[in-house]
Amino acid sequence: MGKPDFIYTIYIKAKPEAVWDALRDPELTRLFWGWHRNASDWRPGARWEHQDYDDPQAVHVAGEVVVFDPPRRLVLTWGPPDAAAGDDRVSRVTFELKPFEDAVRLTVRHEELDPATLQGISAGWPAILSSLKSLLETGTPLASTTRRWAG
Repeated sequence: MGKPDFIYTIYIKAKPEAVWDALRDPELTRLFWGWHRNASDWRPGARWEHQDYDDPQAVHVAGEVVVFDPPRRLVLTWGPPDAAAGDDRVSRVTFELKPFEDAVRLTVRHEELDPATLQGISAGWPAILSSLKSLLETGTPLASTTRRWAG
């Protein structure tokens, strides 16, 4: 039996370019991730890092940019900063953006998960994506999400 996947879809009243920018811009990601930012040059094959905003040397998750197709699809490997390709701790995240009327349907597919990662992201992704939605629709991320990861 293969490793489990996690799939979550959310609708955000914003333009695809705004959602795309929020997924990769370090200043925007720190707002809805709670003082962590996603940093990379975003070229396929480049490293990306989920860094502590106040201490960029403190990397919590890292991986490689697999697909960068603005503003439609972003695929990343996801794992501990010290994980190498082929490591069992490495999973894969796909962000797929599709226009839906005056909104964007954002689907996040996190694949090849070990049980501990599945448990963590099952609570984490819905909160983070809801905070992203709130940020883009109201200008303010969810306070509960930013407090959880900021402290």
